[in-house]
Amino acid sequence: MSNILMVVTAADSLTLADGSTHSTGFWAEELVVAHRDLIAAGHRVTIATPGGKPAPVDPGSLSLAIVGDQAKITEFEAYLASISAQLASPVALSDVVTSDFAAVVMPGGHGPMADLAFDADLGAILTQADATGVLIAPFCHGPAGLLSAVDAAGASIFAGRRLTVFTDDEELTGGLGENSPWLVARTLRERGALVEDGPAWSEHVVRDGNLISGQNPQSSEAVARTLIAALAA
Repeated sequence: MSNILMVVTAADSLTLADGSTHSTGFWAEELVVAHRDLIAAGHRVTIATPGGKPAPVDPGSLSLAIVGDQAKITEFEAYLASISAQLASPVALSDVVTSDFAAVVMPGGHGPMADLAFDADLGAILTQADATGVLIAPFCHGPAGLLSAVDAAGASIFAGRRLTVFTDDEELTGGLGENSPWLVARTLRERGALVEDGPAWSEHVVRDGNLISGQNPQSSEAVARTLIAALAA
């Protein structure tokens, strides 16, 4: 049994390229699947956000028009209700002791583009985690949080590392489109990450040492499965 840190966005809105505001938060399927599967495997999960602020769910991730399956929505809502106290009162990232955890998990939703990508406390956690071999598992838009981890010269500590993330094609064709304020995959590449795209909207996981990343919501179960196997190794 291991202690797992789940870093979740506290942002409930994102300013788009045209200046309008887009409601956001964490993506229900991604958080639910990762949390559920880790707990089922016997691990303990601690949820943390910037400032210990409540973690909001992206309303789109519970929308029938987007999810397309009311049974899934009902399942996600029930699970989120069961952990509502953790989501309402998470640990502050500034209070996290990285050495207490065997892995850092970062589910997506567009929220991480508004806060986790720029959070110095998360940057410090990820820097220490990577230096000490703690597993790091971001997926979908969660890898935006990797941008927070820079060295003294401002260079990404994940430059040269293989990873995957919600692709630019997925963002432009099924995400925020041209109104996205920035593209996570493109930005990670610009910072030196070796981003590997799988086919759009299909399961795709990349592992590079202690870094386990997934491309999209469809990769949620595969990320959890790969992480659980790595924890057992």
